[in-house]
Amino acid sequence: MFGDIISQITDELSTDECKRLFYLCGALHTDTCSTDLRTVLHSVLCRMTHTDHVFLTELMLRIKRYDLLRDVLSTSKGTVEGMLENRGVVSEYRVLMADVSEDMDTHDLKSLTFLLKDTLPKQKMQNIQSFLDIVVELEKVEQLSSDKTDGIEHLMRSIHRADLAKKIRHYQQKVLNKKRETSPAVKQQLNTPASVKRSLEVSSSVSCNTTRQVHKLCDKRTAVRKEAPGVCSQQIEVYSMQTDPRGVCLIIDCIGTDTDALEKTFTRLHFHVMKHKLLSARDVVSVLMDVARQRDLYSSCAFICCMISPSRRSSHLLDTDRHGPGLNLDTIRHLFTADSCPGLAGKPKLFFIQTYDVPEPHRCVGFRGHEDGELETDGPAMFCRARSIPTDADIFWSHCCSQEKQLKTPEHQSVYLNALTSALHDGHIRRTHLLDVHTAVNREVFQHNSKFPGSSVLNLKHTLRKNIYL
Repeated sequence: MFGDIISQITDELSTDECKRLFYLCGALHTDTCSTDLRTVLHSVLCRMTHTDHVFLTELMLRIKRYDLLRDVLSTSKGTVEGMLENRGVVSEYRVLMADVSEDMDTHDLKSLTFLLKDTLPKQKMQNIQSFLDIVVELEKVEQLSSDKTDGIEHLMRSIHRADLAKKIRHYQQKVLNKKRETSPAVKQQLNTPASVKRSLEVSSSVSCNTTRQVHKLCDKRTAVRKEAPGVCSQQIEVYSMQTDPRGVCLIIDCIGTDTDALEKTFTRLHFHVMKHKLLSARDVVSVLMDVARQRDLYSSCAFICCMISPSRRSSHLLDTDRHGPGLNLDTIRHLFTADSCPGLAGKPKLFFIQTYDVPEPHRCVGFRGHEDGELETDGPAMFCRARSIPTDADIFWSHCCSQEKQLKTPEHQSVYLNALTSALHDGHIRRTHLLDVHTAVNREVFQHNSKFPGSSVLNLKHTLRKNIYL
């Protein structure tokens, strides 16, 4: 009986509807013909006991074929929706991706394929006909899954589809809430029911084998990171970036340079930017303390601080008149550690500092009498004359020390800050890890130094415990 029903249904479906239906069934090949789709559906339903009718009616509801619900399955949209309130069979993640695909137009698809040209193989991109084709390819190289949707959300924002990004964000929050409410055993369940999974393994063995080969052969450059065994490993390895805005970005410029590009970059990265120019050392401390006390930090996912200032011995910021002992860089870091700023405990604190060394060093006691220490790190480090910061978790410290004479050059622009804004923009589009973003910055500074030896020294230290993607 079900064989006849399936035949009636598939005979009425368009090619795009067949693709959506096949994807909703859990397959990673959406270009299969309707005959194969009919085989998969029949195999799935034959192995299910009491949910076969529910599964089929839900599929028709998800692809919005209400006429088939009425004419073939003898039910209605309202009836099925009521029946599925608490016991849907189809994966919520796959329903989301299918719905997003339906809302994408040709222009959006072209924009996405352009952004992904360096992520997916060229031959695959040439065959893209729908958003679901992109989803499938991203799933194959493990850059998209039910637990890893940040990247696709960022892509939606990059092509100015905030409505679709909002849909994905809502799903992310829903998944997060479920994980908080359920036990560890429940967290490790697969997207599809066990009965559906067993059926797909039998009827789509060729597809599964092909997928495994893709995982083995895919270019290492397309992988976001090496995944540790276990379903929940990526939840442990990646800092959450779920809030909007993601956090505060504080820009303090004691020189008066053009920081518009820096401000625009972090605004695009969904940070609330606060910018201050030409402050005295006392005012710098006041601003830093005010920000560190903000209650908004408790609901933020990260904090960013950008400093541009003259300095002594590369470790003490000077105010606008360049007199006095200056402000110890260690003081800035200390104000935002977990002890001083509980709202940022366990969250990434990113510091991007451009200083210009001024002669005649003076001894300086840091604010609160805090002494310099050593930052232990597994990450790459390019040591310069600056003292390193004390050991604290979740800190990313990028400091470029340049010669003061550069400021006398007409229309001077910091090579470091220009490279940083460019690399952050590219990293956001390509979903690149922050350390890899900084590698691109280091490359630009190195190339500049090869033309103008000794002009800048870049120092990177970090105590990040997880991966971070901006």
